[in-house]
Amino acid sequence: MRRRKFMEQALWASTLPLMINACPWSGGAKNEKALGVALLGLGSYSLGQLAPALQLTDHCYLAGLITGTPSKLPPLQEQYGIPDSHVYTYDSMDEIADNDDIDVIYIVVPTALHAQYAIRAAELGKHVWCEKPMAMNTTGCQAIIDACHNNKVRLSIGYRMLHEANTQTLISYRDSKPYGNIASVSAAAGYRGGGGTGWRHQKAMGGGALYDMGVYTVNGIRYATGLQVKRVIEAQHILNRPELFKEVDETTTYTLEMENGLIAKGWTSVGENKNRLRVDCETGWYQLSPMQSYNGVVGQTSDGIKLDTFVPNQQARQMDDDALAILNDTAVIAPGSEGMIDIHIINGIFEAARTGQSVDL
Repeated sequence: MRRRKFMEQALWASTLPLMINACPWSGGAKNEKALGVALLGLGSYSLGQLAPALQLTDHCYLAGLITGTPSKLPPLQEQYGIPDSHVYTYDSMDEIADNDDIDVIYIVVPTALHAQYAIRAAELGKHVWCEKPMAMNTTGCQAIIDACHNNKVRLSIGYRMLHEANTQTLISYRDSKPYGNIASVSAAAGYRGGGGTGWRHQKAMGGGALYDMGVYTVNGIRYATGLQVKRVIEAQHILNRPELFKEVDETTTYTLEMENGLIAKGWTSVGENKNRLRVDCETGWYQLSPMQSYNGVVGQTSDGIKLDTFVPNQQARQMDDDALAILNDTAVIAPGSEGMIDIHIINGIFEAARTGQSVDL
């Protein structure tokens, strides 16, 4: 992707702030029309989080299933009442174009497959919700954006934290500056993962700490500051269990320089548990800890303010917000440009770790 085209895209994105109330979740009665959502990819996130969350939404519902493993379908059809006419394999999914009950296809396959299936969904005339990380590189991100634009469908990236109430409060502090100007930012997101041969252990599929969990830290630094990243100062991969992580990074640390000279530190791992976003300012600090837990995000400030608004289900709020953006023809909270900027930074972190040199963005 040519640098000029990317910078134009990034500049355009920077004029669309991560609006706290861009598409507020009503939590009220169903809209006159609720959108039918088909989940593409029936792995742990679809089955453990999204399908249950779609039972709690007001403006969208689970209308279809798409999988490469047909044996998964019968029990899910029975559990969620999905008819045979609304289930598809990857080979038969083109038939969705004729199914008016399905408005949205949510892409929930491994990262390396996002672009392939998001483009295909757009070409079928369905709105696209794509899990993060958006794609493996900015070329894939731009291809998704172009496909949605050319087929006149909406695109939203699954940044559930941007829809979460306590995160929105933290975002508001960057403008209200209750503790003065920001002095430094740090973000850490990781868990203790085990061995295996699944896609998260495969480099070509987008496995490893930086793609899996690092996207939370990169996006967190950006939404906490409202600033674009100018440079990756340094980055390092740390491998403590080489017998388990033969292809991918187990832990990655990095340092970013923001456009105003602010320094931000990031840490991400599939070898250790950490979960915090902290902002230090001139006269105080605030943080979210945990910053992205499914069970709830909790924060506090240096003067004892609690950020602990309860969100019953983060995924339900995210999908209702995205459905309302389509129904009301309003801006989505996490457009494709948001996902592409993060991937540009993540690719820069990989390059800095590989070369041992700083990388200008």
